[in-house]
Amino acid sequence: MPTPNKTRTAILGARRSVTADRDLARLRAAITAFFFLDGFVFAGWVARIPAIKDQTSASEGALGLALLGVSAGGTATMMATGRLCRRFGNHPTTVAAGVLFAGSVALPPLTHSALALGLVLLVFGTGFGALNVAMNSAAVDLIAALRRPVMPGFHAAFSLGGMAGAGLGGLIAGHLSPTRHLSLLAVFGLLLAAAAGRTLISLPVPAPRGGAEPAAESENAAAVPEPSPGAQRPGRARWLVAVFGLIALCTAYGEGAMADWAALHLHQDLDASAGLAAAGYSVFALMMAVGRLTGTALLERLGQTRTLTTGGTTAAAGMLLGSLAPTVWLALLGFAVTGLGLANLFPVAIARAGALTGPGGVAAASTLGYGGMLLGPPTIGFLADWYSLPIALTTVAALAAVAAVVAYGTRNAVRPAGT
Repeated sequence: MPTPNKTRTAILGARRSVTADRDLARLRAAITAFFFLDGFVFAGWVARIPAIKDQTSASEGALGLALLGVSAGGTATMMATGRLCRRFGNHPTTVAAGVLFAGSVALPPLTHSALALGLVLLVFGTGFGALNVAMNSAAVDLIAALRRPVMPGFHAAFSLGGMAGAGLGGLIAGHLSPTRHLSLLAVFGLLLAAAAGRTLISLPVPAPRGGAEPAAESENAAAVPEPSPGAQRPGRARWLVAVFGLIALCTAYGEGAMADWAALHLHQDLDASAGLAAAGYSVFALMMAVGRLTGTALLERLGQTRTLTTGGTTAAAGMLLGSLAPTVWLALLGFAVTGLGLANLFPVAIARAGALTGPGGVAAASTLGYGGMLLGPPTIGFLADWYSLPIALTTVAALAAVAAVVAYGTRNAVRPAGT
């Protein structure tokens, strides 16, 4: 018969467990809110680019240079954000970056020249890059505590936020000026950052559940991102981070190419109407969101390696169909399959890089990944000039296949020694 002391200890232990689970659920909701904020605000800005182009009287070339401010600010900030996360913590850095990102979206419509636009987009890009590294680092900490591969769910929130931001932007573009629209967007973003940030600041970084023992990956088990003993050597860890950064790059290359070239391919090469051509990227983005919403279950069923290799192979097949199909409807089917295949490659790669070396790994892999998003659109453009747009788009399939091969080729490198 249990003694009163043992009974009280058991009750207190159960209460602490319930409290810990409740805190983890609150942290998960708060981090998810920042991912949604990231996609929603960025898509709202993108929806107003045409109006801001007219406002600044910028040529296509000048606008292109100004838009590089987002990319330059983001990529230049990512590695520095990794250091800030290590010094001040992932949670405070996420909140600060979210506030900067949300607040700065109100700046572009206040400019009246391409130069001024480029300068404020540097600030906007800085917030975007910092938020991506900080919130992914916070997500990696939470994954270790939950011991479940939930990173795709966070990135699904980003995708859904992007779809909501783009849809809302399209609906109100004819009714609100860019200044009013983006000012309201900034207010909403700041309120969301404040609400979610309060939770992040008030709760400590969760400790990994189950101690420091790593969870070995198997082909039939969930690949919970935790560092393996073999990856503790700095040189080996850096090499593995670069590998996962390459997978992220291959994925982001495809996302950037689809965003900029899918509609043109459907309209120019397959004679689709403007409305039907616009559906090309929408179908891709929708299926990517669906894939990420089911990503955790997929990882728990297949494991990391199979998820990456299956996703890369699926995306390669889908993009070959999408780029070379003779009809619009087959091309749309190919784009949908591509989105489904690419969905979980980036989240898994970033999560694994973060598990290996913390915020520095997230920063390094994110920098490589977003470098792919920068590389994709101009590469497609040059190849389209030299050959044709359908042939150029097959490079998305090629890089998706590269991601699958790299993931399979390094499948043993991420397992704990002796497994």
